[in-house]
Amino acid sequence: MSTHDLLTTADVAIVGGGIVGASIAWHLAQRGVTNVVILERESHQGLGSTGRSMGGVRAQFGTEPNIRMSLYSIAQYRDFEQVVGEPSGYKPHGYLFIASSAAHFAHLAANVAHQQSLGVDNVRLLTADDVGALAPMVRLDDVVGGSYCPTDGFVDPYSVMNGYTAAALRAGVRIVKNAEATRLLVEGNRITGVASTRGVVSAPNVVMAAGPWVAPLATTAGVTVPVSPLRRMLLPTEPFGGIPERCPMVIDMATGFHFRPEGRGLLLAWNDPDEAPCREPVFDPAFVEKVLLRALERVPSFIDLAVNPKRGWGGLYEMSPDKHGILGPTPVEGLWCANGFSGHGVMHSPATGRVVSDLIVDGRCDVLPWQPFALARFEAGELLHEPAVL
Repeated sequence: MSTHDLLTTADVAIVGGGIVGASIAWHLAQRGVTNVVILERESHQGLGSTGRSMGGVRAQFGTEPNIRMSLYSIAQYRDFEQVVGEPSGYKPHGYLFIASSAAHFAHLAANVAHQQSLGVDNVRLLTADDVGALAPMVRLDDVVGGSYCPTDGFVDPYSVMNGYTAAALRAGVRIVKNAEATRLLVEGNRITGVASTRGVVSAPNVVMAAGPWVAPLATTAGVTVPVSPLRRMLLPTEPFGGIPERCPMVIDMATGFHFRPEGRGLLLAWNDPDEAPCREPVFDPAFVEKVLLRALERVPSFIDLAVNPKRGWGGLYEMSPDKHGILGPTPVEGLWCANGFSGHGVMHSPATGRVVSDLIVDGRCDVLPWQPFALARFEAGELLHEPAVL
């Protein structure tokens, strides 16, 4: 089929069938907009960033927009099976930030005060002894304190994506797989559809939810979306018994090393500051030594961790210049952004679906602050600063 042949018509075309695109489709269906087509470039959903995510969800951010997005999203993850009809795998084990310097502890104290002022009423500052009670395996000799929120935790991104998709399909939404978007179609200053490898979807609204691949697609409509892909890697361990049953996500602020339970083992992560933007999320075996060295600095018993480098994987963060998402309208009427989440796409996918669906249906969103995430902020120089990025 030619990319110029008409495949179908829709009220809304969503480019990208990952967790963000699926959430937008479900939220649209909840608003009664069911003539929606999702274009998924792969033969299966979740082969991009969604299926490679660590699955963390947290309210412990440093900016009001991110905190409010998290509060909405965590509440939906908590009630996901009742609301959507499918499981999310939400585990409220908490996030535990560990500070080993006065500066880091002061940073946590400021964040906690901000979070509490916005309604995160269960987040609290910790003493070193508190840290030890929550994570008895960590080395405490240099720990000043920490912060903890028990409703932070993790979800199963694949289950969430499938849940949103299944519920959206039941409502009448359609999905076309093996359909890579090749060009946005514009007449005057109005979107008219999107061309794909399966043909053209004619639609007066197109949502770009293409993750780290959005920038080249947007340029076909003359729009600049400043998103670049950045590789992040994760390493699962073999079964390890030296952690509490409800171990939280533990973040060592000194090094950026963090880990959480995964099955009977752990999932280890560390964001290499020397990592350069790239488009290939291939796992680098050298990461094993780097992450294990930092793991041992904080948890001496991890000397007994067994890992298989062949089980490690890489994924792509879709980085925006200020490490916040890009949501809402573009200079082309009917073309919408849902991009640039900088590692927070899974945790904010429920809120993103609400924002984008409300904007398409009503032209506004009254329940969440979408304006700080607007694409126009970059040209206006109104960048956000998130001090709590993993």
